[in-house]
Amino acid sequence: MTQSNKHPRCILALDLGTNTGWALRSHDGLITSGTASFRPGRYEGGGMRYLRFTNWLTELDRLSGHTAAIWFGEVRRHAGTDAAHVYGGLMASLTSWGELRGVPYEGLPVGTIKRHATGKGNAPKQAMIDAARAKGFSPEDDNEADAIAILLWALDARGGAA
Repeated sequence: MTQSNKHPRCILALDLGTNTGWALRSHDGLITSGTASFRPGRYEGGGMRYLRFTNWLTELDRLSGHTAAIWFGEVRRHAGTDAAHVYGGLMASLTSWGELRGVPYEGLPVGTIKRHATGKGNAPKQAMIDAARAKGFSPEDDNEADAIAILLWALDARGGAA
């Protein structure tokens, strides 16, 4: 057994959005997943969602024992302007967080994620949920299912080292 298989690196996968899906392969090889809401509060300034996201990343990193790499869904087209702004702000927060801590990050095209999970690059949301369930996961929504798919792609494509 190689050293990396004895002690897998902690890998984080994210589906960025107001409801961010996440999946984490910890040092012990256990995969956990969920969603985190970064919906702005009624009396919050515009930057608070990004500050909460950055704090959430820091806490997740602390609890996991250090994130070795982050993969995220790279969206090139958004249905609306607000979604594009939120995605851009979260991506800027993520990339600056990674740069400050020396944590490598890489975007993965949405079509690649969907094709790997379902065989179709334009799979609908329910197909992504069904694909995650077929692999033994119980995603609460398509955001979590997408994050699981990103993590599984990273593990498959990188031979578990991601």
